[in-house]
Amino acid sequence: MTADSRQQTADSRQQTADSRPVLWLVIPCYNEQEVLPITAPKFLRKLNELITSQKIHDKSRILFVNDGSKDDTWQIITGLSHQDHHYSGISLSRNRGHQNALLAGLMEAKDHCGITISLDCDGQDDINAVDAMLAEYSSGSEIVYGVRSSRESDTWFKRTTAQAFYRLLASMGVEVIYNHADYRLISSRVLKHFAGFREVNIYLRGMIPLAGFKSSCVMYERAERAAGESHYPVTKMLAFAFDGITSLSVRPITVIACMGTAASLLGFIGILWAVIAFITGHNVTGWASTMCRSASGEAFNY
Repeated sequence: MTADSRQQTADSRQQTADSRPVLWLVIPCYNEQEVLPITAPKFLRKLNELITSQKIHDKSRILFVNDGSKDDTWQIITGLSHQDHHYSGISLSRNRGHQNALLAGLMEAKDHCGITISLDCDGQDDINAVDAMLAEYSSGSEIVYGVRSSRESDTWFKRTTAQAFYRLLASMGVEVIYNHADYRLISSRVLKHFAGFREVNIYLRGMIPLAGFKSSCVMYERAERAAGESHYPVTKMLAFAFDGITSLSVRPITVIACMGTAASLLGFIGILWAVIAFITGHNVTGWASTMCRSASGEAFNY
């Protein structure tokens, strides 16, 4: 082999290596000191496996987003970053909620990588589904949704309410992926477009489809939580559902407007009835003025 041919081969290999996408795993964390030491090594093993098989670049990272944790979560993240350069982390000044923490991580990652994959810290999302997501990305998808193949691991209450919530969103015209949470691949191209959104009540499951890029789905089995307890009680789930409904659909406003119009119409009819009754003399003294003031919403003075 000549020097020129060796150089061409080296250049070709360098070009091939550079063409591999840089992947950042974005993982929000809130009081995860029990589960993080268990799941972090699993994330790193998968990342190294993908790097070794040359599916992603060695510059790929695992980004933990500390959402104002009150335990030792941030200390653990700091320790992990000292152990291996593939670990990194950012810490929010206070607890801002899962969706805001996830969005902060995605916005941090968008200028440093070609693709991101967001997943939960608790180990319930099957990390091996990343391979299928990368395959879909290679086939041209800019967004790949991780969709649960079943909800058998959920309690009856959670399974029933979740399915009812998805149907409610669909009936209100919100574009959502059924049985999809926040396990998804998003290219940096989509994230840079998404950075222009100025929503306050964040509901990423309904906002990401609005970007309009080519998307696909990957099915996976959701496991039990690796350790610790869920940080999403019923109150938080209800608040999350309320944000999803009110921030992505105009139908609640339409319903309220219709109810207000109907109430105003009934009040107007009541005033006409009271005036006609007064003119024709078919009323008790003082009844007409009382009805008119009541129908117009005026407060009584005693």
